[in-house]
Amino acid sequence: MYGRILGKTITDKLFCGKAIILTGARQTGKTTLIKKILSANNIQSFNCDNPTDRKLLNDKDLTFLQQLIGNKKIIFIDEGQKVPTIGQTVKLLVDHYGKEKQILVTGSSSMNLLDSIQETLTGRKFVYTLYPLSLEEIYSRDQILDLCKNLPTYLLFGNYPEIVGRSTFTEKIELLMELQSSSLFKDIFEFQRIKNPMVLRDLLKALALQIGSEVSYNELSNLLGIDKKTVEHYVDLLEKNFLIYRLSPYTTRKRHELSKLKKIYFYDLGIRNALLNNFNFLDSRNDVGALWENFVITERMKYRAYHKINANQYFWRTYNGSEIDLVEELDGKLYGYEIKWNEKKRITSPSGWQEYANSSYNIITPNKLLEFIFKI
Repeated sequence: MYGRILGKTITDKLFCGKAIILTGARQTGKTTLIKKILSANNIQSFNCDNPTDRKLLNDKDLTFLQQLIGNKKIIFIDEGQKVPTIGQTVKLLVDHYGKEKQILVTGSSSMNLLDSIQETLTGRKFVYTLYPLSLEEIYSRDQILDLCKNLPTYLLFGNYPEIVGRSTFTEKIELLMELQSSSLFKDIFEFQRIKNPMVLRDLLKALALQIGSEVSYNELSNLLGIDKKTVEHYVDLLEKNFLIYRLSPYTTRKRHELSKLKKIYFYDLGIRNALLNNFNFLDSRNDVGALWENFVITERMKYRAYHKINANQYFWRTYNGSEIDLVEELDGKLYGYEIKWNEKKRITSPSGWQEYANSSYNIITPNKLLEFIFKI
């Protein structure tokens, strides 16, 4: 069991008269977290992977729902995206019970869950995303030496709770290979009409080879033999199911800045490496820089999300080759970070960056990681 930062955040919001929606990829520990927060008593739970539970919650009126819940104070709906009328059901419960009862819903597909509740639950919900474990959740501040020693393993095997908890590399690899072959696309295949599932997997493999690079949908279209719109649709599905995320370029529409292509990263590097069946150690890889870049940007995303730092994130690149891996825009200031696995000689910002007012520049190497995501 790992202490999840969102635990306190969610606890503080209980019985405030709003539904709590917890999203995130499968296997990130959503159900475990909710069960840890809640007492085992006085809960009415529904597991919507179970068809019977889905039917009980789908398209029912308030009278039926009242009888279903009875005197239970907490209603926990797991995998709520599988209930077609989940938005309507939760709205009826929130409007009727207010602060008297607490409704919590988890979902592993933001497309099927958040799209269903966006309008119906306006002003009636708190929404949180649970990511794979952050380093801040795995290590305490007095375990920094252990973190530094084990850092390469996270670039290879990722941060899923069950993977982190396994003691041998063989166990980690077996679990990751099973995860990427069985449940990785489960929600996409179940809810979306995918004409050729193998193309979706091939697309994800192609994206796995391009982390840290700008991705061209036209090139992917030619590579996979499908049209560009299908590529865009599949990328959107993969993002809404918490497998990948996109990073847009920062631009003020100056001519010398690139502004069309986006970068794509993986929420978990273990999944990325499993897709490529490549768990070689770092000293025998040619993608260490890309792995490190993906890892740092994702860890920083977790830090901002869990500590309520509402910064926009981008990358920056110009036609003359100047680039910065991560740009955070916060309170009218720009924070530029170049992410390098090895120490870099250059200490000055790239050409053109200094032209932005209120901007700063830092290089993030393994030695700088702790102050970047731990603030120590």
